[in-house]
Amino acid sequence: MAITDVEQCDEFHVHSEVVLKVHKQLPSDDELYDLAELFKVFGDSTRIKILFALFEQEMCVCDIAESLNMTQSAISHQLKILKQSKLVGNKREGKSIIYYLADDHVRTIIDQGLNHIEE
Repeated sequence: MAITDVEQCDEFHVHSEVVLKVHKQLPSDDELYDLAELFKVFGDSTRIKILFALFEQEMCVCDIAESLNMTQSAISHQLKILKQSKLVGNKREGKSIIYYLADDHVRTIIDQGLNHIEE
């Protein structure tokens, strides 16, 4: 999109009180970077499918792979990313490693995204 396609003010005038309010509320650069990295994790449909599966049930890699008709290797790779991002956790049950959603925030983020695209 060319710059001329975006509506602009007719004159340049900075509203200092607005700028000051924004500066006071803006998170730190580190926080904004971390937030952007978190949203990148949601940018993969396989990871979204895994999260949806885990909404329904705690599962091992074998069960997730079977549910999504994918290889265990592919699921393991995506689970590693989800775990590094603190979106899923795991626990050992006998010989199995069971994965689960890290907390209710994960469901909230996905639900908000769905509500947004369905509007």
